[in-house]
Order: sequence, then C-alpha cells, then structure tokens
Amino acid sequence: MRIARFTTGEDPRYALVQEEAGKTYLAVLNGDPLYMPVLPTGERIELGDGVRLLAPVIPRSKVVAVGRNYAAHAAEMGNDVPTSPLIFFKPNTSVVGPDDPIVLPDFSEEVSYEAELAVVIGRMAKDVSPEHAASYILGYTIANDVTARDAQRTDGQWARAKGFDSACPLGPWIDTDLDIDDVAVRSRVNGEIRQDGRTRDMIFDIPYLVSYISEAFTLLPGDVILTGTPAGVGRIEAGDRVECEVEGLGVLANPVVRRN
Repeated sequence: MRIARFTTGEDPRYALVQEEAGKTYLAVLNGDPLYMPVLPTGERIELGDGVRLLAPVIPRSKVVAVGRNYAAHAAEMGNDVPTSPLIFFKPNTSVVGPDDPIVLPDFSEEVSYEAELAVVIGRMAKDVSPEHAASYILGYTIANDVTARDAQRTDGQWARAKGFDSACPLGPWIDTDLDIDDVAVRSRVNGEIRQDGRTRDMIFDIPYLVSYISEAFTLLPGDVILTGTPAGVGRIEAGDRVECEVEGLGVLANPVVRRN
C-alpha cells in the first residue's frame, strides 16, 4: 500500500496511490491514515496537472537522523566507523515535499545532498526491542538529508547545518510493504548519478535503530527516522535539480535555489 499526501489547491488530503493502464491515480482517503482507519471516499483523481504531491508526512514531533551509517560514507568524510549510532535531530520546519525548492541558506557556501531511506513510525514506541520494531513502523519514504557542510565543520553541533528550512525533503509517498533489507539508494544531480549504495551495507540495521532510538526518545506516530546515506555525497548549487531514489519506492526530486 502506498499512501500519498496531496493538494489540488485546497487543504491537504491523503490518498492511496494506484496504478492502472499505465496511469497513476489517487484514491482519496477519509482523514489521516496515521490516526484513522484507511477508508477510501470513492473519489479517484488522476495524478497529473492540478495535483501537487506534498511531503507524505509532517512529523508532529521530530525527525531523528542517523549519521555515518554506511562505512564508505564515513571514510569519504574522513571519519571512523561509529561504534554506536550517531543521532541528531532535524526540526519539522525543515521538511518539504516533492518538487519543492531546496533553498540554500545565506550562511553557507557548501551545501550537500544525501539520499536516504526514511522510516515513518506508525504508533507510539518506547523501549522497543529489535525483534518487535517492525510492528511500530507504518512504512518507508525517501529523504534528502541536505547539509550545510561548512557549518557542520565549524559549529560543533549540527542543528544549523542540517536543520535549516528546506533541509529535509521527503516523498513522494509512504510505502507500507517495501522489503528494505537490500534495496538500492541512489542520487542524481542534473541527471548524473552521484550515489549508488544498498541498504544491506548499513552499519546498524533498521530494527536496531528503532530500538536504540526508542531507548532515549519516545517515538510518536508520524515521527521519521533517516537511516544514513551511502558514499558519493557532494555539493549542490542554485539551478541544480537533485533526485533521490530508493529502489522499489520511487524518486524524490527537488530544484535548488538561492533567494536574493
């Protein structure tokens, strides 16, 4: 099941994504599926002109991100492989959706893309064991952990470097059935492939991450966990278009701008 959040110019709504005869349709739902049963209204809208996909979830509480969870990425950044998950937060104000602009902040001259698989929490989770972690997961989406790399180096704390407005694109939808054990995580900038890793290469797998994070923080419905990025990160500039892809899930694309 794929769950999208969308607008046709009015208040955001939710829908199931359906493929039929080579076309994509949105089967509109009655309310937010995080808090209500999945009940289609009977209305179907073809995905196309006049329909705008939004970030599939705006976390009510938090985005919890994991740093250096691929050994090759840790190495390319000159860091050792962590012995325990490296955790940081991105505020919900950093979240944008498909085709929304990544706005380069005035305080940075070196902003990078980071394609990631993201986990969407479906119910309250505290002190969850790895063996039971799957039952707390609603599904998966794609994230771009946009990073002001120069600020990351100078600030010590990563809040500004990774938490500025538009630093967390999510989308295009939530997939509740994706088998994430060994799928490709890729990025492209202006059509040129930059990252091409696989989730099997994560240092800490998703059940362990859910367990580890829930020891410290109560995870609430709609919270998002970013699971780390493979090697190949690099700089983006105004005018670029960044695509993040997770095999079997789709593509999240965003233009890059700098406001005058």
